[in-house]
Amino acid sequence: MFGRLVCRFSVLSCVFVSLVVGSPASAEIGAYVVVDARTGSVLDEKNATRKWYPASLTKMMTAYVTFKAIREGRASLTSAVVQSENSISEPPSKMGFKVGTQLTVDAALKIILIKSANDVAVALGEAIAGSEAGFIAMMNAEAQRLGMRDTVFVNPHGLPDNRQVTTARDMAILALALRSDYPEARTYYKHPGIKFGKKTLRSANREFLMRVPGADGMKTGYICNSGYNVASSVTRKGRTIIVVVLGAASGLERLAFARNALDKAFKTRSGRTNLVSLRGFGGNPPADGYCKRNPKPGVDGIMALYDMQNGKSRVLAYAKEPKQGGIIMPGREVVAEPQTVAGGSVKRANGKVDWAKVMDRTIGPRRIAYAPITVTTGVPNGSRPPPAAANVAPAPIVANDVPLPNKKPMRLAGSQVTAPTNASESSVGASVIKSGPTNEAAPGSLFRKGLGFSIPVPEPRARPVQ
Repeated sequence: MFGRLVCRFSVLSCVFVSLVVGSPASAEIGAYVVVDARTGSVLDEKNATRKWYPASLTKMMTAYVTFKAIREGRASLTSAVVQSENSISEPPSKMGFKVGTQLTVDAALKIILIKSANDVAVALGEAIAGSEAGFIAMMNAEAQRLGMRDTVFVNPHGLPDNRQVTTARDMAILALALRSDYPEARTYYKHPGIKFGKKTLRSANREFLMRVPGADGMKTGYICNSGYNVASSVTRKGRTIIVVVLGAASGLERLAFARNALDKAFKTRSGRTNLVSLRGFGGNPPADGYCKRNPKPGVDGIMALYDMQNGKSRVLAYAKEPKQGGIIMPGREVVAEPQTVAGGSVKRANGKVDWAKVMDRTIGPRRIAYAPITVTTGVPNGSRPPPAAANVAPAPIVANDVPLPNKKPMRLAGSQVTAPTNASESSVGASVIKSGPTNEAAPGSLFRKGLGFSIPVPEPRARPVQ
């Protein structure tokens, strides 16, 4: 092995760093856990009991409570879900149907698990429980029953609220329960997109589903305070493994990390502990603005860590505190200097990065074609909303060791204030939404003007820390 000096100017010192051949450094993910779905054995984990913000992973519990209501006869897949004034006031990602629009529970489940629409998540909760507050009470009751001891829900979608916390361990318990208790859910979260009329709405998890062998779910999420989250499941030769990743710096990083962790897990037969018995105090959630302090590793960092074609000739140097714009950025472990990517360039002739090629080599080449499933509004004749749950009182919010909440995000649909998105982001960068005017649409239009099919725009890059 060779060696070299890498200077860390933040402390005016130099440290010796080994040149690693073919062994990528560990990514600075906030928290993760890898679990065998049949045994519950923990195959790998980091900070799995640290509190974190779930973002749109919340919608797995929204789906779980809904499937339970169907199983118990309190609702059916054809029951009506109605877009209400309360539900349409949620910020994007959203569908933006006009108030009074009806769709089935089946369509609503597809929309929240694939498109991750926040307004439909609220409308679905209102249909199942009679009110949003009643549905949140059901969510917390199920969390307690499942043993999600560090989880508190205050909304059914995952939009920013610092009281809404979870852990990687708890999200893995929920993912396992959704998969095992309601196998029918697998036919919803395995799809890469939905088709609504002439529009196609893609899942933020689509590249994972189309590229990773055996991939069959489950859910992504993003808000700035959490970074990029994902609960992924893969089944190979009858064995299913689930990984929950919290706090990745980009959509591509969370998928590449999940792919890498799952590939390693299939080579491991069992762990030292079980998910249920996994203990430890992991600390409070990250401070506000986590996404701005967690710089993206860039193409060199991504390729260095996850390139599956790296070969034996790859030689890398790693530093604990990487540079960004000439400034040392603390708290992340990435490539210390630009590297020559083994296996050929990932840039086009014009010098720009070919992100499709990057995904081919870090997540895998596409194995299946993009095939969205069709979703429509409307309900069968005679279909009605499920009967409201009787006297469901909101459960008190237990905020032990949780920072005080920020103000809720702007709920007025016509606001020009940007709001963090949950799972409508691109695969390689963060996204925010600027909602449009609320002028009434022309007669016969299904959508409120400016609110249908919200489109993500790139988030400005964070300034380097001085």
